[in-house]
Amino acid sequence: MTGHVGPAGNEPDRQLSVDGVPVARYVVDPAVDARHGPRPYLHPVRTLGGTVVTDAFPADHVWHLGASLAVQDVDGTNLWGGRTYVRDTGYTWRDDHGRIAHTAWDVRDPRRLAHRLEWRDRDGAVLLTERRELAARRVGERAWALDVDYTLTAPVDREVSLGSPATNGRPGGAGYGGFFWRAASATPARVCTATAEGEEAVNGSAAAWLAFSGTAADGAAYTLVLAGLGEGDRWFVRTAMYPGVCVAFAFERPRVIGAGTSRVGRHRVVVADGALDRAAAAALAAGETV
Repeated sequence: MTGHVGPAGNEPDRQLSVDGVPVARYVVDPAVDARHGPRPYLHPVRTLGGTVVTDAFPADHVWHLGASLAVQDVDGTNLWGGRTYVRDTGYTWRDDHGRIAHTAWDVRDPRRLAHRLEWRDRDGAVLLTERRELAARRVGERAWALDVDYTLTAPVDREVSLGSPATNGRPGGAGYGGFFWRAASATPARVCTATAEGEEAVNGSAAAWLAFSGTAADGAAYTLVLAGLGEGDRWFVRTAMYPGVCVAFAFERPRVIGAGTSRVGRHRVVVADGALDRAAAAALAAGETV
């Protein structure tokens, strides 16, 4: 179905499928506590073999919602969830949580979903408008690709600043906020790029691609290959504290979307069964099949 198909309102979850195999559930209009940053998210996401590779509402960070777009500081509004990092104070519970809300569909298809959203502050005022598209396709016997495209547009009368705990004073490479994937792994995940390996080496890098390998509770291994950093973006990675990876918008300094202008993001995540080596991950990143 294409075209404008009506406003939001208790929208049901949607499924993305590859050759008839469901690979991801898109929760469009979640009933989420305001403190957890209500927003559309993908969960569960599965490999073609059925292994779940996302986590949602984990006990360590309840506001981590599968794969989603989320930023902790959007002109002072927390759209990430959880406590807000305050300079010279640290993480603090504040009444500053907003919502990223679905407003209308453009496409609803098992292989492609496209819709419009509003990034709102706690009072419902619109901070940014968004057009988002998610598409799924097979890239080999053991892998499929999720393409994520979005355009964030600021109001015509003011610029909008995007920040992170790092830009608000937190040390330790905590520049998270952007397209974030909370992974599911029963053992410590492994992460590498073409030239680096391990959380410390990869976190904050601007490598063309990143491979993230984890293990499900039943022992099944999987690999995610992510690509598509925008200009100024950096990889935010965690493997020790929890398994997660983020295309971080404001890793070291705030990013500004000028009045009436847009920020465009295009990312690809290849979801593969098995623990792939660096060569296989590089091939997937280059558009080859495995």
